[in-house]
Amino acid sequence: MENLESRTVAELVTENIKTAHVFKKYGIDFCCGGGISIEKACKKANVDLEILKQDLLNTKNEITRATNYNSWKLDFLTDHIINVHHTYVEENIPLLLQYANRVAEVHGHHYTELLEIKELVHHIAGELSSHLKKEELILFPFIKKMVAAKENGSELPEAHFGTTANPIKMMEEEHEDAGEALRKIASLSNGFTPPESACNTYRAFYAKLDEFEQDLHQHIHLENNILFPKCLELEKELRNQ
Repeated sequence: MENLESRTVAELVTENIKTAHVFKKYGIDFCCGGGISIEKACKKANVDLEILKQDLLNTKNEITRATNYNSWKLDFLTDHIINVHHTYVEENIPLLLQYANRVAEVHGHHYTELLEIKELVHHIAGELSSHLKKEELILFPFIKKMVAAKENGSELPEAHFGTTANPIKMMEEEHEDAGEALRKIASLSNGFTPPESACNTYRAFYAKLDEFEQDLHQHIHLENNILFPKCLELEKELRNQ
């Protein structure tokens, strides 16, 4: 990894998904905020650059066909995002809402941050529900049409939203909104760390929030750093035929 400090966080994670674990370890955003250099990311997170670089260099670059998302066809990648990440969100949001409501009701009088966390969880649930449908019903089907057009040598299909830059901009803004809400939750919960006296439901809630954040980071990374840029490139190529 030459000139590591000048490479962006997103570039490294796109090349080797295992580096995401290193960035997660040091609290460095690799999805929404992954467009900045390693050096800037370290300054922002108050992390020693040399220590981070060593951890990154120690990460084995064992990219297999199963994890080399950057090489996947866009239609296959959209199916993967829906089947893995959209399904995860849809299955876990109801559980998070139950936990949030219950824990806030029982412990919110003493741990008042739980009341704000509950509101943030409800906000995320509402926003992501709408977000996933827009991707599944509008943007992703159009991406598949573009892939088919390239393979068949046909013209770019018409879209009621103009260019894909319009829905992509909206999706990225919604990603940032969900990411910011989870950052607030992480801060309020001391990094999803329950108090020593916490009951099992309280502990399960924080563990599920931690898991949910990790999945969302991977989800947003695949879209912001791989799917969306390649979608824009494909559209440009088809328009210039």
